[in-house]
Amino acid sequence: MALKTVVKISNVTNLSDARYCAGMGVDLLGFSMDENAEQYVAPATFKEIRSWVAGVHIVGETASIDVVEIERLLEVYQPDVLQIEEAALLPYLSTFDCRIILKTDLSLLTLDQLETFFSSVQSDQVDYFLLESKGAVNLDEELKATLKPLAARYPVLLGIGFAPDSIENVLTDLPIQGIALTGGDEDRPGSREFGELMDILEALETDD
Repeated sequence: MALKTVVKISNVTNLSDARYCAGMGVDLLGFSMDENAEQYVAPATFKEIRSWVAGVHIVGETASIDVVEIERLLEVYQPDVLQIEEAALLPYLSTFDCRIILKTDLSLLTLDQLETFFSSVQSDQVDYFLLESKGAVNLDEELKATLKPLAARYPVLLGIGFAPDSIENVLTDLPIQGIALTGGDEDRPGSREFGELMDILEALETDD
Protein backbone atom coordinates (compact mmCIF):
# COMPACT_ATOMS: atom_id res chain seq x y z
CA MET A 1 0.00 0.00 0.00
CA ALA A 2 1.31 3.46 -0.89
CA LEU A 3 0.00 6.98 -0.40
CA LYS A 4 0.42 10.03 -2.63
CA THR A 5 2.10 12.10 0.07
CA VAL A 6 3.75 11.82 3.47
CA VAL A 7 1.17 11.28 6.21
CA LYS A 8 1.63 11.69 9.96
CA ILE A 9 -0.98 10.48 12.41
CA SER A 10 -0.81 12.46 15.65
CA ASN A 11 -1.96 11.42 19.11
CA VAL A 12 -2.23 7.70 18.45
CA THR A 13 -3.49 5.99 21.61
CA ASN A 14 -4.45 2.48 20.57
CA LEU A 15 -3.38 -0.54 18.58
CA SER A 16 -6.36 -0.32 16.20
CA ASP A 17 -5.23 3.07 14.88
CA ALA A 18 -1.59 2.04 14.75
CA ARG A 19 -2.16 -1.17 12.81
CA TYR A 20 -4.71 0.30 10.42
CA CYS A 21 -2.58 3.34 9.60
CA ALA A 22 0.59 1.31 9.21
CA GLY A 23 -1.25 -1.02 6.87
CA MET A 24 -2.45 1.94 4.80
CA GLY A 25 1.13 3.12 4.26
CA VAL A 26 1.27 6.01 6.72
CA ASP A 27 4.84 7.24 7.24
CA LEU A 28 4.74 8.63 10.80
CA LEU A 29 2.82 7.51 13.88
CA GLY A 30 2.87 9.96 16.78
CA PHE A 31 2.40 9.12 20.47
CA SER A 32 2.18 11.63 23.31
CA MET A 33 4.87 11.11 25.93
CA ASP A 34 3.56 13.81 28.31
CA GLU A 35 1.86 12.39 31.39
CA ASN A 36 -0.42 15.43 31.70
CA ALA A 37 -1.69 15.12 28.12
CA GLU A 38 -5.16 13.78 27.43
CA GLN A 39 -3.75 11.39 24.81
CA TYR A 40 -0.79 10.26 26.95
CA VAL A 41 0.48 6.79 26.16
CA ALA A 42 2.37 5.10 28.98
CA PRO A 43 5.73 3.51 28.12
CA ALA A 44 4.46 -0.05 28.56
CA THR A 45 1.48 0.56 26.26
CA PHE A 46 3.69 2.36 23.77
CA LYS A 47 6.14 -0.54 23.69
CA GLU A 48 3.33 -3.05 23.15
CA ILE A 49 1.77 -1.07 20.29
CA ARG A 50 5.15 -0.49 18.69
CA SER A 51 5.86 -4.22 18.67
CA TRP A 52 2.81 -4.78 16.45
CA VAL A 53 3.63 -2.30 13.67
CA ALA A 54 6.35 -2.20 11.05
CA GLY A 55 7.38 0.04 8.19
CA VAL A 56 6.52 3.29 9.95
CA HIS A 57 8.56 5.90 11.79
CA ILE A 58 7.55 6.30 15.42
CA VAL A 59 7.22 9.89 16.67
CA GLY A 60 7.48 10.78 20.34
CA GLU A 61 5.36 13.91 20.91
CA THR A 62 6.04 16.32 23.76
CA ALA A 63 5.13 19.87 24.70
CA SER A 64 7.86 19.97 27.34
CA ILE A 65 10.42 22.78 27.25
CA ASP A 66 12.68 21.07 29.79
CA VAL A 67 15.73 19.65 28.03
CA VAL A 68 16.46 17.24 30.89
CA GLU A 69 12.89 15.92 30.78
CA ILE A 70 13.04 15.56 27.00
CA GLU A 71 16.28 13.62 27.29
CA ARG A 72 14.60 11.33 29.82
CA LEU A 73 11.64 10.79 27.51
CA LEU A 74 13.94 9.94 24.63
CA GLU A 75 15.70 7.37 26.77
CA VAL A 76 12.44 5.79 27.94
CA TYR A 77 10.53 5.80 24.63
CA GLN A 78 13.39 5.73 22.10
CA PRO A 79 11.30 7.14 19.23
CA ASP A 80 12.60 7.43 15.68
CA VAL A 81 11.50 11.08 15.57
CA LEU A 82 11.01 13.68 18.31
CA GLN A 83 8.19 16.22 18.03
CA ILE A 84 8.55 19.44 20.02
CA GLU A 85 6.64 22.72 20.18
CA GLU A 86 9.38 25.19 21.12
CA ALA A 87 11.90 26.35 18.51
CA ALA A 88 14.27 27.63 21.21
CA LEU A 89 15.04 24.01 22.10
CA LEU A 90 16.55 23.22 18.71
CA PRO A 91 20.16 24.25 19.47
CA TYR A 92 20.15 21.98 22.54
CA LEU A 93 18.56 19.06 20.72
CA SER A 94 20.98 19.22 17.80
CA THR A 95 23.37 17.01 19.78
CA PHE A 96 20.76 14.25 20.09
CA ASP A 97 20.71 11.52 17.47
CA CYS A 98 17.06 12.03 16.61
CA ARG A 99 15.08 13.52 13.76
CA ILE A 100 12.94 16.52 14.72
CA ILE A 101 9.41 17.69 13.96
CA LEU A 102 8.67 21.24 15.10
CA LYS A 103 4.96 21.79 15.70
CA THR A 104 3.24 25.16 15.82
CA ASP A 105 -0.36 26.24 16.35
CA LEU A 106 -1.58 28.34 13.43
CA SER A 107 -4.40 29.84 15.49
CA LEU A 108 -1.83 31.61 17.68
CA LEU A 109 0.03 33.30 14.82
CA THR A 110 -0.72 36.10 12.41
CA LEU A 111 0.43 35.60 8.82
CA ASP A 112 3.42 37.88 9.44
CA GLN A 113 4.30 35.94 12.58
CA LEU A 114 4.09 32.70 10.63
CA GLU A 115 6.66 33.95 8.13
CA THR A 116 8.89 35.13 11.00
CA PHE A 117 8.54 31.75 12.70
CA PHE A 118 9.90 29.92 9.66
CA SER A 119 12.71 32.38 9.02
CA SER A 120 13.88 32.16 12.64
CA VAL A 121 14.60 28.43 12.40
CA GLN A 122 17.63 26.91 10.73
CA SER A 123 16.09 24.46 8.31
CA ASP A 124 18.82 21.86 8.85
CA GLN A 125 17.70 21.56 12.49
CA VAL A 126 14.20 20.40 11.56
CA ASP A 127 13.00 17.49 9.45
CA TYR A 128 9.40 18.70 9.29
CA PHE A 129 7.44 21.79 10.30
CA LEU A 130 4.03 20.61 11.51
CA LEU A 131 1.25 23.19 11.17
CA GLU A 132 -1.85 22.34 13.20
CA SER A 133 -4.43 24.37 15.07
CA LYS A 134 -6.36 24.05 18.31
CA GLY A 135 -8.61 26.92 17.22
CA ALA A 136 -10.66 27.60 14.12
CA VAL A 137 -8.40 28.36 11.17
CA ASN A 138 -9.65 28.36 7.59
CA LEU A 139 -7.32 27.47 4.76
CA ASP A 140 -8.45 30.51 2.79
CA GLU A 141 -6.74 32.14 -0.18
CA GLU A 142 -4.79 34.55 2.03
CA LEU A 143 -3.36 31.75 4.14
CA LYS A 144 -2.62 29.69 1.03
CA ALA A 145 -0.75 32.64 -0.48
CA THR A 146 1.40 32.86 2.65
CA LEU A 147 1.98 29.12 2.90
CA LYS A 148 2.85 28.52 -0.75
CA PRO A 149 6.34 30.11 -0.77
CA LEU A 150 7.05 28.80 2.73
CA ALA A 151 6.13 25.24 1.78
CA ALA A 152 8.33 25.54 -1.30
CA ARG A 153 11.32 26.37 0.93
CA TYR A 154 10.61 24.30 4.04
CA PRO A 155 9.35 20.73 4.66
CA VAL A 156 5.78 21.38 5.81
CA LEU A 157 3.25 18.90 7.14
CA LEU A 158 -0.19 20.53 7.06
CA GLY A 159 -2.77 19.51 9.64
CA ILE A 160 -5.69 21.76 8.71
CA GLY A 161 -7.92 22.70 5.81
CA PHE A 162 -8.72 19.47 4.01
CA ALA A 163 -11.38 16.79 3.80
CA PRO A 164 -11.67 13.61 1.72
CA ASP A 165 -13.15 15.54 -1.21
CA SER A 166 -10.64 18.41 -1.06
CA ILE A 167 -7.32 16.77 -0.23
CA GLU A 168 -6.32 16.43 -3.90
CA ASN A 169 -6.85 20.16 -4.46
CA VAL A 170 -4.80 21.05 -1.37
CA LEU A 171 -1.90 18.91 -2.57
CA THR A 172 -2.14 20.52 -6.00
CA ASP A 173 -2.34 24.08 -4.67
CA LEU A 174 0.41 23.84 -2.05
CA PRO A 175 3.89 22.27 -2.38
CA ILE A 176 3.69 20.71 1.08
CA GLN A 177 5.68 17.63 2.05
CA GLY A 178 2.62 15.96 3.49
CA ILE A 179 -0.35 16.14 5.82
CA ALA A 180 -1.11 15.38 9.44
CA LEU A 181 -4.21 13.67 10.77
CA THR A 182 -5.23 12.83 14.33
CA GLY A 183 -5.94 9.43 15.81
CA GLY A 184 -9.11 8.65 17.72
CA ASP A 185 -10.47 6.46 20.48
CA GLU A 186 -11.49 2.84 20.18
CA ASP A 187 -15.20 2.10 20.58
CA ARG A 188 -14.07 -0.86 22.64
CA PRO A 189 -10.74 -2.71 22.79
CA GLY A 190 -9.87 -3.84 19.28
CA SER A 191 -12.84 -2.07 17.67
CA ARG A 192 -12.72 1.31 15.96
CA GLU A 193 -14.77 3.22 13.39
CA PHE A 194 -12.18 5.18 11.40
CA GLY A 195 -14.59 7.60 9.69
CA GLU A 196 -12.94 10.60 8.01
CA LEU A 197 -9.46 9.28 8.78
CA MET A 198 -10.19 6.25 6.60
CA ASP A 199 -11.83 8.38 3.90
CA ILE A 200 -8.81 10.68 3.61
CA LEU A 201 -6.30 7.83 3.54
CA GLU A 202 -8.33 6.03 0.90
CA ALA A 203 -8.43 9.24 -1.16
CA LEU A 204 -4.62 9.29 -1.02
CA GLU A 205 -4.11 5.69 -2.11
CA THR A 206 -2.01 5.10 -5.20
CA ASP A 207 -1.23 2.02 -7.23
CA ASP A 208 2.54 2.66 -7.10
